[in-house]
Amino acid sequence: MELTGKIALVTGAAKRIGKAIALALTHAGADVIIHHNRSQADAEATASEIVEAGRRVEIFQADLSKPEQIEKMFAAVGEKFGRLDVLVNNAAIFKRTPLETLSAEQWDAQMNLNARAPALCTAHALPLMGDGGTIVNITDIAAEASLAGYPAYCASKAALLALTKSAAKALAARNIRVNAVAPGAILWADDISETEKQTVLDNIPLKRLGCPDDIAAAVVFLAGHDYITGQTLRIDGGRYMG
Repeated sequence: MELTGKIALVTGAAKRIGKAIALALTHAGADVIIHHNRSQADAEATASEIVEAGRRVEIFQADLSKPEQIEKMFAAVGEKFGRLDVLVNNAAIFKRTPLETLSAEQWDAQMNLNARAPALCTAHALPLMGDGGTIVNITDIAAEASLAGYPAYCASKAALLALTKSAAKALAARNIRVNAVAPGAILWADDISETEKQTVLDNIPLKRLGCPDDIAAAVVFLAGHDYITGQTLRIDGGRYMG
């Protein structure tokens, strides 16, 4: 798919990896819809960079843990643009939830945003992808190589991986491709210790973190490639190999 002139929606696009994805799609020629929940100032700053690059941009706020807000956002996208060509399901939360203290609320919070929201976003995007489109889900290598202390997060990303494959099969006949990018260590979590950081680095063959632009480049590649669907591209410095 040639991305010039296409309409792309990136969830959680105000900052961090989402911002890098939005800007990469911009530089590939797409017009970008920035979604955010509570990051209006960051969203406006990202939008300014997109305008400076010469592309159209809109900002939409929604709490993706609430299905009615997802529905409202996609209705607004339809009214504003009339179509959608690219959906990147990036918004997520990553919180430690040790099994010994895991609560139903903690489990539901991560499953609702990390797995249910992408499913509902995909469902609402379909009427806007008339003659084909592309969906990229941001999963995690933890979907397959689990992290101790993060069972809710790992389970939510495993669900998103399964959704990617199921949707790819279901939507291929409509020329809608669905793929995933699975980051490894890209940005440190706020609660990680220096000892834990070193342990992570010791288990990465390339011995360094990746960066948000690494993920963004993978998203652009998958969004533009017309003969890839149902695949997961790991961007992890070789960590998944063990």
